[in-house]
Amino acid sequence: MFGQKKIAMIVAEFLGAAILATVFYSIVARTAFPLFTGLAAGTAYGMLIVVLGGASGAHANPAVTLGLWTLGKIQSAQAIVYIAAQMLGGLAAWALLKYFLGRSLTSLAAGQFEWKILVAEAVGMAVFTFGLAAARLRDFDNSKLAVTAGISLVIGTLVASMASNGVLNPAVAVGIQSWNWAYAGGPIIGAIIGMNLYGLIFAPDVLLKKTKNKK
Repeated sequence: MFGQKKIAMIVAEFLGAAILATVFYSIVARTAFPLFTGLAAGTAYGMLIVVLGGASGAHANPAVTLGLWTLGKIQSAQAIVYIAAQMLGGLAAWALLKYFLGRSLTSLAAGQFEWKILVAEAVGMAVFTFGLAAARLRDFDNSKLAVTAGISLVIGTLVASMASNGVLNPAVAVGIQSWNWAYAGGPIIGAIIGMNLYGLIFAPDVLLKKTKNKK
């Protein structure tokens, strides 16, 4: 039923989200300086692309998967499997962090939904995925993709951190207990805007070719 390639894809997305969540929390728990968080997240994401990109593309983020789905870069069934694996990875990171710390994680999110947080997460994610879309649509090689995606995530995290925790990832938000609907919805909205904005304005030829190929 599941071949080695499909298993590798699922495990890659699971591990990618779990690693990002663990790295993110290891910095957030020690400092509130967003540059360190952004650098850690960007470096980890670049590493994941190099190591796991050949297996799954290393989305490691439900919002990234949904954004690429809107561009036609991933099929619906595959996107659902990816998102499920990513969210499970976030939950696994949560359990691991609780084990390491010997206690339950304190919530890092505001108690209630705040529009400012949603907007910050959406804008930061749009910045990140604008750069990521450029790399994906222009078919950058693995090293250029890793560098572009990593730097884009650093910048996006810094932008979002002005009004939020700068998580930019619903699976990571679950893993580090920075979860409410603003941290879930903001990245999804931002990913769809950022990726489609780049695709429609700067790479319409690429999208047109993909539409013709489908026909």
